[in-house]
Amino acid sequence: MAAIHRAVATFRIIGPDLDPEQVTTLLGGTPTRTERKGEEIPTSHGRPPRIARVGQWRIEVPVAQPSDINVQVKKLLDGLTKDIAVWRNLACQFKIDIFFGWFMNETNEGEDISAETLLALGERGIALGLDIYAPDEDA
Repeated sequence: MAAIHRAVATFRIIGPDLDPEQVTTLLGGTPTRTERKGEEIPTSHGRPPRIARVGQWRIEVPVAQPSDINVQVKKLLDGLTKDIAVWRNLACQFKIDIFFGWFMNETNEGEDISAETLLALGERGIALGLDIYAPDEDA
């Protein structure tokens, strides 16, 4: 089985009462992007700004080609607190996940998720979301 051709990954904490500065303090890391509920968010292509419906705290890592979920999860969590009590408290208040977009070049590609990665996600209350994109037959 071939490795998944390309992967994008984002760590997200989302909730209506999320205070990005407080999450930054608790996790001890620097987000790639934050939003506070009600905040005006600029858009591209001359569109009017949108209003954030919920608060968000996100970290993105560079695209991996080929995919390596274990390395990407490690990069997303590196530099954040290892205090599981902090993670559990956040998981009780907010939706926490790591979202992956997997882009295949062939019809049969795959990847193994290590026990270490699964443990790191589970003990922190982090859900794993996968969007898997089949190869484009018309390309």
